[in-house]
Amino acid sequence: MPYGIANLSIIPLRIEPADSTELLSQVLYGEIFKVTERRKNWSKIRLVYDNFEGWIANNQYLEITETDYETLIGLPSRLSGDLLEFIQDQQNQLITIPLGSSLSALNYLNHTYDGYILEGIQSKSNIIDTAFLYRNAPYLWGGKTPFGIDSAGFTQMVYKLNGYQLSRAVEQQAKQGDALSFIEESEVGDLAFFDDNEGQIIHVGIIMPDNYIIHAHGKVRIDRLDHSGIYNVDTKMHTHKLRVIKKII
Repeated sequence: MPYGIANLSIIPLRIEPADSTELLSQVLYGEIFKVTERRKNWSKIRLVYDNFEGWIANNQYLEITETDYETLIGLPSRLSGDLLEFIQDQQNQLITIPLGSSLSALNYLNHTYDGYILEGIQSKSNIIDTAFLYRNAPYLWGGKTPFGIDSAGFTQMVYKLNGYQLSRAVEQQAKQGDALSFIEESEVGDLAFFDDNEGQIIHVGIIMPDNYIIHAHGKVRIDRLDHSGIYNVDTKMHTHKLRVIKKII
């Protein structure tokens, strides 16, 4: 089975092997993956971090050996902590990288970086400060960066930057952690999930102090949270129906 690493900043991960198909997610610089199927111009991959699968273009990643793959996945996590930074290659060319890019393979890629690095597990109290880094980022289905992000991508990246692992899809995240019976039992940094009229979980946000929530809806924004769901402070209407609150950490 071939293996690969993202050596570009933001690689589209698509539902089918074509540029015109749905964006499922994004592969950020430094992420490592297995190639489960390879075609002439496209590869189906499975990301090491969260086992999320999709298609990326063959000319947008670097193939690595199984030996290098085993070495790289054993390295400790090191993530870029700035909204936008750059790495420099051996030809002194610059490649911009977004918040949350993986820096563990810098030496392997012969790249240099002198920005802010996040390592290890941070305090749960740091979750909201990290979430604020994405504030006003536009909503983008499949997005994982401050330039565009969806609700599950937002919660996954905020937790990842603090050393905690979440699945990529909102319905997968809702299966993690312990369910709470009431909002009053929740703590700052817990996750609130919301469903549609068919009972399918479609949205997630991070609980803030004083019955507020930060979430990606149109943009990463702050709204009120009550027993019914999210109350949009601009439209004066409830936009999402509360299903469950989960304590992940």
